[in-house]
Formats: sequence, structure tokens, C-alpha cells
Amino acid sequence: MTSNLDPALAARLKRGPDGLFPAVAQQYDTGEVLMLGWMDDEALHRTLTTGRCTYWSRSRQEYWVKGDTSGHVQHVRSVALDCDADTVLVKVDQVGAACHTGTRTCFDTDVLPVSE
Repeated sequence: MTSNLDPALAARLKRGPDGLFPAVAQQYDTGEVLMLGWMDDEALHRTLTTGRCTYWSRSRQEYWVKGDTSGHVQHVRSVALDCDADTVLVKVDQVGAACHTGTRTCFDTDVLPVSE
């Protein structure tokens, strides 16, 4: 798949064998970690240019814009690469649930015990 992503940015990205990299969505004002999705170059390009998070669905093998069917939109506030350029952090203003199960975050239902 060809992408319209800036070639200089594309050259910096490190991708898995499938061409994907993780994208962590975080609520911009509270720091709450909402979800983890997967992007490729084109999904990142669409996210940067539309102001809405676009992910690659590994199960459906297609792009999906968060909220197009559920109404639970992610409005992009900022996007940052991590130090290794193999993960992006997308700070968003989340409308409604971020998780496909209907909860605010994907990380609030199964908290594991930690020994001290």
C-alpha cells in the first residue's frame, strides 16, 4: 500500500514485519491511557491530516476511523514518536468509550495484583 506520509517521517519509523507499529491513545488533559491500536504509514498520515485517529484493523484487514460507527470519536490533540520511533503516542480528546466493550478505557477491567 502506498502512503502519502511525509517521506522524512516514514524513513524514521520502525515497523514490525507486518508494517505496523503500536499507537497508544491517551486522554490529553488527564493522562488516562485509553487504548492501544495499530497503525501503518497511511493510518498515521490520515491521523495527522484529518485530526481523527485512524487505525489498521488486523482482524478485518482494513482502516477504521475511531468513532465512525460507534460515535466514540477521538479528536487528535498531538502525536509524538517514542525515542526508538517504533511507537506513537496520540493524545486525544475522547468522546464516549474508547474500548470496544463500551468502557472508558481498555485498561480498567482487569487490574492485576502486584506484590510488594
